[in-house]
Amino acid sequence: MSEQLGYRLLTGKDDRSFCERVSKALEEGYELYGSPAITHNGEHCVVAQAIVLKRT
Repeated sequence: MSEQLGYRLLTGKDDRSFCERVSKALEEGYELYGSPAITHNGEHCVVAQAIVLKRT
């Protein structure tokens, strides 16, 4: 596995797949950073969530 980044911004359509990506990142040691953002692109809702790697 490659080196984990200290900061990531996950973005995507607001659906189960996005939630699964966030959940997987949390399992890998990331934690949520700030509040999620949401917008509508005329077709569907798009969300963004910043995550940071937990420092041990």
